[in-house]
Amino acid sequence: MTFEINQTWDGHPVDHTPISIELSHDKDKGLVVVRVNAPFFNDPVSPEGPPGEPFFKLWDYEVVEAFFLTKDDKYLEVELSPHGQHLLLLLNGRRNAIEHSLPLNYTTTISSDHWTGIAKIPVDYFPPNVDRFNAYAIHGLGKDRTYEALYPAPPGLYSSPDFHRLEYFRPLPFSQLLPDNAESPLSEVWRKALGE
Repeated sequence: MTFEINQTWDGHPVDHTPISIELSHDKDKGLVVVRVNAPFFNDPVSPEGPPGEPFFKLWDYEVVEAFFLTKDDKYLEVELSPHGQHLLLLLNGRRNAIEHSLPLNYTTTISSDHWTGIAKIPVDYFPPNVDRFNAYAIHGLGKDRTYEALYPAPPGLYSSPDFHRLEYFRPLPFSQLLPDNAESPLSEVWRKALGE
């Protein structure tokens, strides 16, 4: 499955080559692979955390994000930096993070004005019955800070971006990618985060 982020958060066309996100399943290793291909803005510069490690508040930097949502509003948020840092959060309800900074196998390559990232996400990080999706990108500083969305909010409805407006997420045939997710129980990762 491949998606292109070609609009701003409020529905206007982006002014650069669209960012693409490809989802695939590595059945042998029990992983969902998220591959990002994106322009490299280097704005702002790299976070001060080591590549390959979680970095809290990565959303303040140049980042691409993917959100995997269920009908009961449990979701996995995946944030990926061109510089190799990442941030994964488990949320139970809108903006209600119950776990963050999960470990991840994530590598990146920067080539002048372009970057690619490959994240190998354990299937246990996904809540059961994922059926909706959205993806975002952020870059720039100050008044030039740019927020982009795969499925944006309607133009003119809001004065500022909010990537947790779950009502604008759209259906994702996640069972085609990960058939066992459709009726799976909560994983141990999720049960622990929920305090069960």
